[in-house]
Amino acid sequence: KDVQKEREPHVYLSKEEVKEKIQSYNSSVTDKLKMTLNANGIYTGFIKVQLELCRPITVQSSQSQGRCAPSNQETAFYLPDGCVNTLHISSTNTVREVIEALLKKFFVADNPAKFALYKRCHKEDQVYTCKLSDREHPLYLRLVAGPKTEMLSFVLREHETGEVMWEAFSIPELQNFLRILDKEENDQLQILKNRYAAYRGKLEEALRGVLKPG
Repeated sequence: KDVQKEREPHVYLSKEEVKEKIQSYNSSVTDKLKMTLNANGIYTGFIKVQLELCRPITVQSSQSQGRCAPSNQETAFYLPDGCVNTLHISSTNTVREVIEALLKKFFVADNPAKFALYKRCHKEDQVYTCKLSDREHPLYLRLVAGPKTEMLSFVLREHETGEVMWEAFSIPELQNFLRILDKEENDQLQILKNRYAAYRGKLEEALRGVLKPG
């Protein structure tokens, strides 16, 4: 069940409370991805983000990394649905920064404004997916929820169709989307033609059997 964007009530914990929560968190960790509290009160740790992207992304080749303008060294393709990536972040990192870091890790050239980070959690035997505000702090949410991904997990998606900032796409990206749509339309059209051709063949064969003399 998807719900509206939500801003978590951020409880400001004392350094001692943070220390206790981190100790409790680390004692429950089973994958060695523990949190570390620094002397300045900032803590670091790991979050796992599942990618659920429906549209193709533009990825830079090693030759074009660092360039601002789109080049012919950029390739658009679909990422495998459901792949999970692990990020090492701090308690000061916001949702927007996490999205930017995740795209950078995959060398994605697309504008980060095209994407949103969601949290998925279990409440009353139901699974809820909720879009997070750009200013939320994912590591704080991870600390509060504990290390179990069944209780809380993070998902990267595109913005909903009605929210897409089309102006954030470059002309080559939009043209590539059109080529993909044309290909999908032609593929579906060919499937329909083949299906009706098979039906026609069966009907003609049945008619020949009925009209056969004697």
